[in-house]
Amino acid sequence: MNWNLIFKLSLFGLAMGIATVFFIPSNVEPFCWLIIFIICAIIIAKRCEEKYFYNGVSVSLVNSVWITAAHILLFTQYSATHAKEIQMMRAMPLPTHPRIMMLMTGPVIGVMSGMVLGLFSYLASLAVKKRRD
Repeated sequence: MNWNLIFKLSLFGLAMGIATVFFIPSNVEPFCWLIIFIICAIIIAKRCEEKYFYNGVSVSLVNSVWITAAHILLFTQYSATHAKEIQMMRAMPLPTHPRIMMLMTGPVIGVMSGMVLGLFSYLASLAVKKRRD
């Protein structure tokens, strides 16, 4: 595992955590993540020698820490621009504790997105290896 690379790539998560609070609307966020995942997958494929999938999963797990922390710490600003997400949280367990819900759901989303980034990283490694031959 390339922890130095994982940390550096996870800074996309910190940037997105802050950007989604202030600038990026919910309907644009998935497209931003798609671009970030493609960039991360290519970098992982080029800089890692093995364990592409695990490196991708690890990046997303660290991303989820950054994003969850940003959304919890900036909750007042987040809730002002994400009414739809706040409404969904009211239908979940602990509806009166949205920060705790964010803390509980953040890692789950990190694992799910990690599977996607891990797959992207593995597929990118196949493409990069073909070009190296």
